[in-house]
Amino acid sequence: MADLGIAEENAVRRQIGGPRSAPSSDPQDRGWTDRQERRAERQVARAHRLLRLHGGIDLPLRLWNGRRLGPADPSFLITLRDPGSLRAMLWPPSDMTAGKAYLNGAVEVEGDLLAAIGAGERLGRMKDGPWWRTAVVGAAILALPAPPEAFRSGSGRAQLQGAMHSRERDRQAIAFHYDLPSAFYETFLDRELVYSCAYFDTPMGDLDLAQRRKLDLVCRKLRLEPGQRLLDVGCGFGSLLLHAARDYGVTGLGVTLSQTQAETAQKLIAEAGLSDRIEVRLMDYRDVDERFDVVASIGMIEHVGPEHLPGWFAAVRASLKPGGLLLCHGITLGDADHVRRGDEETFVTGYVFPDGGLVPAWQAVRDLQQAGFGLLDVEQLRPHYAWTLRRWLQRLEAHRERAVEAGGQSAFRTWRMYMAGSAYSFETGSLEVVQLLGRAPGGEPADLPLGRTWMEPHIS
Repeated sequence: MADLGIAEENAVRRQIGGPRSAPSSDPQDRGWTDRQERRAERQVARAHRLLRLHGGIDLPLRLWNGRRLGPADPSFLITLRDPGSLRAMLWPPSDMTAGKAYLNGAVEVEGDLLAAIGAGERLGRMKDGPWWRTAVVGAAILALPAPPEAFRSGSGRAQLQGAMHSRERDRQAIAFHYDLPSAFYETFLDRELVYSCAYFDTPMGDLDLAQRRKLDLVCRKLRLEPGQRLLDVGCGFGSLLLHAARDYGVTGLGVTLSQTQAETAQKLIAEAGLSDRIEVRLMDYRDVDERFDVVASIGMIEHVGPEHLPGWFAAVRASLKPGGLLLCHGITLGDADHVRRGDEETFVTGYVFPDGGLVPAWQAVRDLQQAGFGLLDVEQLRPHYAWTLRRWLQRLEAHRERAVEAGGQSAFRTWRMYMAGSAYSFETGSLEVVQLLGRAPGGEPADLPLGRTWMEPHIS
Protein backbone atom coordinates (compact mmCIF):
# COMPACT_ATOMS: atom_id res chain seq x y z
CA MET A 1 0.00 0.00 0.00
CA ALA A 2 1.40 3.40 -0.92
CA ASP A 3 2.05 6.11 1.65
CA LEU A 4 -0.85 8.06 3.14
CA GLY A 5 -0.69 11.81 3.34
CA ILE A 6 0.21 13.19 6.77
CA ALA A 7 -3.21 14.83 7.16
CA GLU A 8 -4.99 11.59 6.30
CA GLU A 9 -2.88 9.58 8.75
CA ASN A 10 -3.56 12.08 11.53
CA ALA A 11 -7.29 11.87 10.76
CA VAL A 12 -7.15 8.10 11.09
CA ARG A 13 -5.37 8.29 14.42
CA ARG A 14 -7.83 10.88 15.75
CA GLN A 15 -10.75 8.71 14.69
CA ILE A 16 -9.62 5.72 16.78
CA GLY A 17 -7.67 7.52 19.49
CA GLY A 18 -4.22 6.47 18.36
CA PRO A 19 -2.68 3.03 17.90
CA ARG A 20 -3.68 0.28 20.28
CA SER A 21 -1.02 -1.83 21.85
CA ALA A 22 -0.90 -5.55 22.44
CA PRO A 23 1.34 -7.68 24.62
CA SER A 24 4.86 -7.92 23.20
CA SER A 25 5.99 -11.54 23.44
CA ASP A 26 7.08 -14.47 21.33
CA PRO A 27 4.76 -14.58 18.28
CA GLN A 28 4.18 -18.29 18.85
CA ASP A 29 3.23 -17.87 22.51
CA ARG A 30 1.62 -14.63 23.56
CA GLY A 31 -0.31 -16.34 26.32
CA TRP A 32 -3.62 -14.94 25.12
CA THR A 33 -6.98 -16.07 26.41
CA ASP A 34 -9.51 -17.64 24.06
CA ARG A 35 -11.46 -14.40 24.21
CA GLN A 36 -8.45 -12.32 23.12
CA GLU A 37 -7.76 -14.79 20.33
CA ARG A 38 -11.34 -14.59 19.02
CA ARG A 39 -11.28 -10.79 19.21
CA ALA A 40 -8.05 -10.65 17.21
CA GLU A 41 -9.55 -12.97 14.61
CA ARG A 42 -12.62 -10.73 14.28
CA GLN A 43 -10.40 -7.64 13.88
CA VAL A 44 -8.42 -9.28 11.09
CA ALA A 45 -11.62 -10.41 9.37
CA ARG A 46 -13.02 -6.87 9.58
CA ALA A 47 -9.86 -5.30 8.15
CA HIS A 48 -9.86 -7.91 5.38
CA ARG A 49 -13.49 -7.12 4.52
CA LEU A 50 -12.82 -3.38 4.37
CA LEU A 51 -9.77 -3.89 2.17
CA ARG A 52 -12.00 -5.81 -0.22
CA LEU A 53 -14.78 -3.21 -0.16
CA HIS A 54 -12.66 -0.07 -0.41
CA GLY A 55 -9.41 -1.34 -1.92
CA GLY A 56 -10.95 -3.76 -4.39
CA ILE A 57 -8.60 -6.58 -3.31
CA ASP A 58 -9.77 -9.86 -1.81
CA LEU A 59 -6.49 -10.85 -0.15
CA PRO A 60 -6.01 -14.62 0.14
CA LEU A 61 -5.02 -15.07 3.80
CA ARG A 62 -4.25 -18.03 6.02
CA LEU A 63 -4.48 -16.97 9.66
CA TRP A 64 -2.18 -18.13 12.43
CA ASN A 65 -4.84 -20.62 13.55
CA GLY A 66 -5.36 -22.09 10.08
CA ARG A 67 -8.55 -20.20 9.15
CA ARG A 68 -8.69 -19.02 5.52
CA LEU A 69 -10.00 -15.71 4.20
CA GLY A 70 -10.35 -14.65 0.59
CA PRO A 71 -10.76 -16.56 -2.66
CA ALA A 72 -10.84 -20.35 -2.60
CA ASP A 73 -8.23 -20.99 -5.31
CA PRO A 74 -5.80 -18.03 -5.37
CA SER A 75 -2.56 -17.73 -7.32
CA PHE A 76 -0.79 -16.75 -4.09
CA LEU A 77 -1.42 -17.17 -0.38
CA ILE A 78 -0.26 -14.94 2.48
CA THR A 79 0.14 -16.70 5.81
CA LEU A 80 -0.12 -14.52 8.91
CA ARG A 81 2.13 -16.04 11.54
CA ASP A 82 0.68 -13.96 14.36
CA PRO A 83 -2.45 -11.85 15.11
CA GLY A 84 -0.24 -8.78 14.60
CA SER A 85 1.12 -9.88 11.23
CA LEU A 86 -1.45 -8.09 9.06
CA ARG A 87 -0.72 -4.80 10.79
CA ALA A 88 3.02 -5.46 10.47
CA MET A 89 2.51 -5.87 6.70
CA LEU A 90 0.22 -2.88 6.14
CA TRP A 91 1.15 -0.12 8.63
CA PRO A 92 2.59 2.38 8.00
CA PRO A 93 1.52 1.76 4.41
CA SER A 94 4.54 1.47 2.12
CA ASP A 95 6.56 -1.08 0.20
CA MET A 96 9.19 -0.78 2.94
CA THR A 97 6.69 -1.96 5.54
CA ALA A 98 5.47 -4.88 3.42
CA GLY A 99 9.04 -5.89 2.57
CA LYS A 100 10.16 -5.82 6.21
CA ALA A 101 7.16 -7.94 7.25
CA TYR A 102 8.24 -10.60 4.76
CA LEU A 103 11.94 -10.38 5.66
CA ASN A 104 11.21 -10.64 9.39
CA GLY A 105 8.92 -13.61 8.98
CA ALA A 106 5.72 -11.87 10.05
CA VAL A 107 4.18 -13.23 6.86
CA GLU A 108 4.93 -15.99 4.39
CA VAL A 109 3.98 -15.70 0.72
CA GLU A 110 3.43 -18.88 -1.23
CA GLY A 111 2.78 -19.08 -4.95
CA ASP A 112 2.99 -16.19 -7.41
CA LEU A 113 4.86 -13.42 -5.60
CA LEU A 114 4.38 -11.03 -8.55
CA ALA A 115 0.62 -11.37 -8.20
CA ALA A 116 0.94 -10.58 -4.48
CA ILE A 117 2.96 -7.46 -5.27
CA GLY A 118 0.37 -6.43 -7.84
CA ALA A 119 -2.33 -6.74 -5.19
CA GLY A 120 -0.31 -4.47 -2.91
CA GLU A 121 0.03 -1.93 -5.70
CA ARG A 122 -3.71 -1.88 -6.23
CA LEU A 123 -4.29 -1.36 -2.52
CA GLY A 124 -1.86 1.54 -2.67
CA ARG A 125 -4.10 3.30 -5.15
CA MET A 126 -6.69 3.74 -2.41
CA LYS A 127 -4.98 7.03 -1.55
CA ASP A 128 -6.19 8.40 -4.90
CA GLY A 129 -9.83 7.91 -3.89
CA PRO A 130 -11.97 9.69 -1.28
CA TRP A 131 -10.05 10.40 1.90
CA TRP A 132 -12.73 8.83 4.09
CA ARG A 133 -12.19 5.43 2.48
CA THR A 134 -8.52 5.60 3.37
CA ALA A 135 -9.45 6.69 6.88
CA VAL A 136 -11.91 3.82 7.41
CA VAL A 137 -9.42 1.19 6.21
CA GLY A 138 -6.57 2.81 8.13
CA ALA A 139 -8.63 2.80 11.32
CA ALA A 140 -9.32 -0.91 10.91
CA ILE A 141 -5.62 -1.64 10.39
CA LEU A 142 -4.59 0.40 13.42
CA ALA A 143 -7.20 -1.44 15.50
CA LEU A 144 -5.41 -4.73 14.80
CA PRO A 145 -3.16 -6.20 17.48
CA ALA A 146 0.31 -4.71 17.41
CA PRO A 147 2.97 -7.06 16.04
CA PRO A 148 5.64 -8.53 18.34
CA GLU A 149 8.91 -6.64 18.51
CA ALA A 150 10.61 -9.29 16.39
CA PHE A 151 8.39 -8.28 13.49
CA ARG A 152 9.30 -4.60 13.82
CA SER A 153 13.02 -5.12 13.42
CA GLY A 154 14.93 -3.30 10.73
CA SER A 155 17.91 -5.66 10.87
CA GLY A 156 19.64 -6.29 7.58
CA ARG A 157 19.19 -2.74 6.35
CA ALA A 158 22.18 -1.02 4.76
CA GLN A 159 24.09 1.28 7.10
CA LEU A 160 26.44 3.32 4.92
CA GLN A 161 28.86 5.95 6.14
CA GLY A 162 30.14 9.11 4.45
CA ALA A 163 28.89 11.40 1.71
CA MET A 164 26.73 9.86 -1.01
CA HIS A 165 28.79 8.73 -3.99
CA SER A 166 32.13 9.40 -2.38
CA ARG A 167 34.62 6.67 -3.27
CA GLU A 168 34.40 5.02 0.13
CA ARG A 169 30.61 5.10 0.33
CA ASP A 170 30.25 3.77 -3.21
CA ARG A 171 32.52 0.89 -2.19
CA GLN A 172 30.26 0.17 0.79
CA ALA A 173 27.11 0.31 -1.36
CA ILE A 174 28.53 -2.07 -3.97
CA ALA A 175 29.78 -4.48 -1.30
CA PHE A 176 26.35 -4.50 0.36
CA HIS A 177 24.62 -5.65 -2.81
CA TYR A 178 27.22 -7.70 -4.68
CA ASP A 179 29.47 -9.32 -2.08
CA LEU A 180 27.36 -12.31 -1.21
CA PRO A 181 29.18 -15.59 -1.95
CA SER A 182 29.36 -16.36 -5.65
CA ALA A 183 27.62 -19.68 -4.88
CA PHE A 184 24.49 -17.66 -4.06
CA TYR A 185 24.43 -15.99 -7.49
CA GLU A 186 25.05 -19.36 -9.15
CA THR A 187 21.67 -20.58 -7.88
CA PHE A 188 19.79 -18.26 -10.26
CA LEU A 189 22.15 -16.84 -12.88
CA ASP A 190 23.08 -18.48 -16.19
CA ARG A 191 26.25 -20.47 -16.80
CA GLU A 192 28.19 -17.31 -17.75
CA LEU A 193 27.09 -15.53 -14.51
CA VAL A 194 25.64 -12.55 -16.38
CA TYR A 195 23.93 -10.38 -13.77
CA SER A 196 22.05 -8.06 -16.14
CA CYS A 197 19.20 -8.10 -18.66
CA ALA A 198 19.28 -10.93 -21.20
CA TYR A 199 18.28 -10.63 -24.87
CA PHE A 200 15.62 -13.18 -25.84
CA ASP A 201 14.56 -14.29 -29.28
CA THR A 202 11.21 -15.48 -27.84
CA PRO A 203 9.56 -14.75 -24.46
CA MET A 204 9.91 -18.41 -23.47
CA GLY A 205 13.50 -18.67 -24.67
CA ASP A 206 16.34 -20.32 -22.77
CA LEU A 207 18.10 -18.02 -20.29
CA ASP A 208 21.62 -19.28 -21.04
CA LEU A 209 21.12 -18.67 -24.76
CA ALA A 210 19.51 -15.27 -24.14
CA GLN A 211 22.46 -14.12 -22.04
CA ARG A 212 24.96 -15.20 -24.70
CA ARG A 213 22.84 -13.29 -27.22
CA LYS A 214 23.00 -10.18 -25.02
CA LEU A 215 26.79 -10.39 -24.75
CA ASP A 216 27.01 -10.74 -28.53
CA LEU A 217 24.57 -7.85 -29.03
CA VAL A 218 26.92 -5.58 -27.07
CA CYS A 219 29.95 -6.76 -29.01
CA ARG A 220 28.18 -6.28 -32.35
CA LYS A 221 27.07 -2.76 -31.47
CA LEU A 222 30.63 -1.89 -30.48
CA ARG A 223 31.84 -3.35 -33.82
CA LEU A 224 34.64 -5.18 -32.07
CA GLU A 225 37.64 -6.26 -34.12
CA PRO A 226 40.72 -8.32 -33.27
CA GLY A 227 43.41 -6.26 -31.60
CA GLN A 228 41.10 -3.65 -30.11
CA ARG A 229 41.28 -2.88 -26.39
CA LEU A 230 37.99 -2.90 -24.44
CA LEU A 231 37.23 -1.28 -21.09
CA ASP A 232 34.27 -2.77 -19.18
CA VAL A 233 33.15 -0.34 -16.47
CA GLY A 234 31.35 -2.27 -13.74
CA CYS A 235 32.35 -5.60 -15.27
CA GLY A 236 30.44 -7.97 -12.99
CA PHE A 237 31.82 -11.51 -13.12
CA GLY A 238 33.74 -10.78 -16.33
CA SER A 239 31.30 -12.43 -18.74
CA LEU A 240 31.47 -9.69 -21.40
CA LEU A 241 35.27 -9.60 -21.35
CA LEU A 242 35.44 -13.38 -21.73
CA HIS A 243 32.98 -13.38 -24.64
CA ALA A 244 34.73 -10.48 -26.39
CA ALA A 245 38.16 -12.07 -26.02
CA ARG A 246 37.08 -15.55 -27.14
CA ASP A 247 34.78 -14.57 -30.02
CA TYR A 248 36.19 -11.22 -31.20
CA GLY A 249 39.89 -11.39 -30.42
CA VAL A 250 40.08 -8.25 -28.28
CA THR A 251 42.11 -7.54 -25.19
CA GLY A 252 40.64 -5.69 -22.27
CA LEU A 253 40.26 -4.50 -18.72
CA GLY A 254 37.27 -4.76 -16.39
CA VAL A 255 36.88 -2.70 -13.24
CA THR A 256 34.54 -3.33 -10.31
CA LEU A 257 34.23 -2.34 -6.65
CA SER A 258 32.94 -5.80 -5.68
CA GLN A 259 35.48 -8.12 -4.08
CA THR A 260 33.31 -11.15 -4.90
CA GLN A 261 32.99 -10.18 -8.55
CA ALA A 262 36.68 -9.38 -8.96
CA GLU A 263 37.86 -12.64 -7.40
CA THR A 264 35.35 -14.76 -9.32
CA ALA A 265 36.13 -13.02 -12.63
CA GLN A 266 39.87 -13.47 -12.14
CA LYS A 267 39.33 -17.17 -11.45
CA LEU A 268 37.13 -17.64 -14.54
CA ILE A 269 39.60 -15.76 -16.74
CA ALA A 270 42.46 -17.95 -15.51
CA GLU A 271 40.43 -21.12 -16.11
CA ALA A 272 39.73 -19.93 -19.67
CA GLY A 273 43.45 -19.42 -20.27
CA LEU A 274 42.94 -15.73 -21.10
CA SER A 275 44.87 -14.04 -18.30
CA ASP A 276 47.39 -12.73 -20.82
CA ARG A 277 44.66 -10.90 -22.76
CA ILE A 278 42.05 -9.71 -20.29
CA GLU A 279 42.09 -8.76 -16.63
CA VAL A 280 39.75 -7.54 -13.90
CA ARG A 281 40.85 -5.05 -11.27
CA LEU A 282 39.23 -4.07 -8.00
CA MET A 283 39.17 -0.32 -8.61
CA ASP A 284 36.97 2.75 -8.99
CA TYR A 285 36.15 3.85 -12.53
CA ARG A 286 37.34 7.34 -11.58
CA ASP A 287 40.85 5.97 -11.16
CA VAL A 288 41.21 4.50 -14.67
CA ASP A 289 43.99 6.43 -16.44
CA GLU A 290 44.39 4.43 -19.68
CA ARG A 291 42.92 4.93 -23.15
CA PHE A 292 40.79 2.28 -24.89
CA ASP A 293 39.35 1.74 -28.35
CA VAL A 294 35.86 0.95 -27.00
CA VAL A 295 34.05 1.10 -23.66
CA ALA A 296 31.10 -0.94 -22.42
CA SER A 297 29.17 -0.38 -19.22
CA ILE A 298 26.37 -2.81 -18.31
CA GLY A 299 24.22 -1.99 -15.29
CA MET A 300 26.60 0.61 -13.88
CA ILE A 301 24.90 3.99 -14.20
CA GLU A 302 22.26 2.98 -11.63
CA HIS A 303 25.00 3.24 -8.98
CA VAL A 304 26.40 6.57 -10.07
CA GLY A 305 23.63 8.91 -8.88
CA PRO A 306 21.64 11.30 -11.10
CA GLU A 307 23.68 14.36 -10.19
CA HIS A 308 26.92 12.51 -10.97
CA LEU A 309 25.93 11.15 -14.39
CA PRO A 310 27.49 14.05 -16.32
CA GLY A 311 30.78 13.41 -14.54
CA TRP A 312 30.51 9.68 -15.22
CA PHE A 313 30.08 10.21 -18.95
CA ALA A 314 32.97 12.68 -18.91
CA ALA A 315 35.20 10.13 -17.16
CA VAL A 316 34.26 7.47 -19.71
CA ARG A 317 34.97 9.86 -22.56
CA ALA A 318 38.43 10.53 -21.09
CA SER A 319 39.10 6.78 -21.23
CA LEU A 320 38.25 6.55 -24.94
CA LYS A 321 40.48 7.20 -27.89
CA PRO A 322 39.14 9.80 -30.37
CA GLY A 323 36.20 8.38 -32.29
CA GLY A 324 35.84 5.40 -29.94
CA LEU A 325 32.46 3.83 -29.25
CA LEU A 326 30.61 3.61 -25.91
CA LEU A 327 27.82 1.14 -25.18
CA CYS A 328 25.94 2.15 -22.04
CA HIS A 329 23.28 -0.27 -20.79
CA GLY A 330 21.27 0.85 -17.77
CA ILE A 331 17.95 0.87 -15.94
CA THR A 332 15.87 4.03 -16.34
CA LEU A 333 12.53 5.29 -15.08
CA GLY A 334 9.37 4.97 -17.14
CA ASP A 335 8.15 8.29 -15.72
CA ALA A 336 9.74 11.10 -17.73
CA ASP A 337 9.08 13.69 -15.03
CA HIS A 338 10.76 12.10 -12.03
CA VAL A 339 14.20 11.16 -10.74
CA ARG A 340 15.19 8.81 -7.92
CA ARG A 341 18.25 10.01 -6.05
CA GLY A 342 18.75 6.80 -4.08
CA ASP A 343 17.96 8.15 -0.62
CA GLU A 344 14.21 7.48 -0.78
CA GLU A 345 12.56 5.40 1.95
CA THR A 346 11.86 2.28 -0.09
CA PHE A 347 12.50 -1.43 0.29
CA VAL A 348 14.99 -1.45 -2.58
CA THR A 349 17.09 1.48 -1.31
CA GLY A 350 17.01 0.15 2.25
CA TYR A 351 17.69 -3.53 1.71
CA VAL A 352 18.93 -4.09 -1.84
CA PHE A 353 20.50 -1.13 -3.70
CA PRO A 354 21.51 1.55 -1.19
CA ASP A 355 22.20 4.88 -2.92
CA GLY A 356 21.00 3.50 -6.26
CA GLY A 357 19.58 6.33 -8.37
CA LEU A 358 17.52 6.31 -11.56
CA VAL A 359 16.71 8.86 -14.25
CA PRO A 360 14.36 8.74 -17.25
CA ALA A 361 15.98 7.69 -20.52
CA TRP A 362 15.91 11.20 -21.97
CA GLN A 363 18.14 12.46 -19.16
CA ALA A 364 20.72 9.74 -19.76
CA VAL A 365 20.72 10.66 -23.46
CA ARG A 366 21.11 14.36 -22.58
CA ASP A 367 24.04 13.70 -20.24
CA LEU A 368 25.74 11.50 -22.83
CA GLN A 369 25.44 14.18 -25.49
CA GLN A 370 26.48 17.01 -23.19
CA ALA A 371 29.64 15.04 -22.42
CA GLY A 372 30.52 15.36 -26.11
CA PHE A 373 29.38 11.99 -27.41
CA GLY A 374 27.54 11.70 -30.68
CA LEU A 375 24.35 9.67 -30.20
CA LEU A 376 24.23 6.72 -32.61
CA ASP A 377 21.46 4.51 -31.25
CA VAL A 378 18.96 3.98 -28.42
CA GLU A 379 17.28 0.61 -27.85
CA GLN A 380 14.57 -0.20 -25.31
CA LEU A 381 14.95 -3.67 -23.73
CA ARG A 382 12.24 -3.46 -21.05
CA PRO A 383 10.36 -6.69 -21.96
CA HIS A 384 13.64 -8.62 -21.96
CA TYR A 385 14.41 -7.62 -18.38
CA ALA A 386 10.95 -8.67 -17.20
CA TRP A 387 11.51 -12.09 -18.78
CA THR A 388 15.03 -12.27 -17.32
CA LEU A 389 13.83 -11.52 -13.81
CA ARG A 390 11.06 -14.12 -14.02
CA ARG A 391 13.69 -16.73 -14.96
CA TRP A 392 15.93 -15.64 -12.08
CA LEU A 393 13.05 -15.77 -9.63
CA GLN A 394 12.00 -19.24 -10.79
CA ARG A 395 15.57 -20.50 -10.44
CA LEU A 396 16.05 -18.94 -7.01
CA GLU A 397 12.82 -20.49 -5.72
CA ALA A 398 13.68 -23.86 -7.25
CA HIS A 399 17.11 -23.79 -5.55
CA ARG A 400 15.96 -22.37 -2.24
CA GLU A 401 17.95 -24.77 -0.06
CA ARG A 402 21.19 -24.09 -1.94
CA ALA A 403 20.57 -20.33 -1.87
CA VAL A 404 19.93 -20.34 1.89
CA GLU A 405 23.01 -22.47 2.47
CA ALA A 406 25.15 -20.09 0.42
CA GLY A 407 23.78 -16.69 1.50
CA GLY A 408 21.46 -17.27 4.46
CA GLN A 409 17.70 -17.07 4.91
CA SER A 410 17.69 -13.27 4.97
CA ALA A 411 19.46 -13.03 1.61
CA PHE A 412 17.07 -15.53 0.04
CA ARG A 413 14.00 -13.63 1.24
CA THR A 414 15.45 -10.24 0.29
CA TRP A 415 16.36 -11.32 -3.22
CA ARG A 416 13.10 -13.18 -3.78
CA MET A 417 11.16 -10.03 -2.91
CA TYR A 418 13.52 -7.76 -4.86
CA MET A 419 13.43 -9.81 -8.06
CA ALA A 420 9.65 -10.24 -7.97
CA GLY A 421 9.14 -6.51 -7.37
CA SER A 422 11.57 -5.63 -10.16
CA ALA A 423 9.89 -8.01 -12.61
CA TYR A 424 6.54 -6.42 -11.78
CA SER A 425 7.98 -2.93 -12.31
CA PHE A 426 9.39 -3.82 -15.73
CA GLU A 427 6.18 -5.54 -16.78
CA THR A 428 4.08 -2.54 -15.80
CA GLY A 429 6.48 0.03 -17.29
CA SER A 430 7.54 1.92 -14.18
CA LEU A 431 11.09 0.71 -14.88
CA GLU A 432 12.81 0.46 -18.25
CA VAL A 433 16.24 -0.59 -19.46
CA VAL A 434 17.95 1.04 -22.42
CA GLN A 435 21.15 0.66 -24.40
CA LEU A 436 22.77 3.87 -25.61
CA LEU A 437 25.42 3.78 -28.28
CA GLY A 438 27.62 6.86 -28.54
CA ARG A 439 30.80 7.92 -30.28
CA ALA A 440 33.52 10.03 -28.75
CA PRO A 441 34.51 13.11 -30.74
CA GLY A 442 37.56 13.16 -32.98
CA GLY A 443 39.23 10.58 -35.16
CA GLU A 444 37.97 9.38 -38.51
CA PRO A 445 35.20 6.89 -37.70
CA ALA A 446 33.75 4.75 -40.44
CA ASP A 447 30.08 5.26 -41.27
CA LEU A 448 27.74 2.78 -39.63
CA PRO A 449 25.68 0.52 -41.88
CA LEU A 450 22.08 1.49 -42.50
CA GLY A 451 19.30 -0.27 -40.62
CA ARG A 452 19.73 -2.41 -37.52
CA THR A 453 20.53 -5.90 -38.81
CA TRP A 454 24.26 -5.33 -38.31
CA MET A 455 23.64 -5.06 -34.55
CA GLU A 456 21.81 -8.34 -34.16
CA PRO A 457 23.72 -11.13 -32.38
CA HIS A 458 25.16 -13.99 -34.40
CA ILE A 459 24.06 -16.44 -31.73
CA SER A 460 20.68 -18.13 -32.16
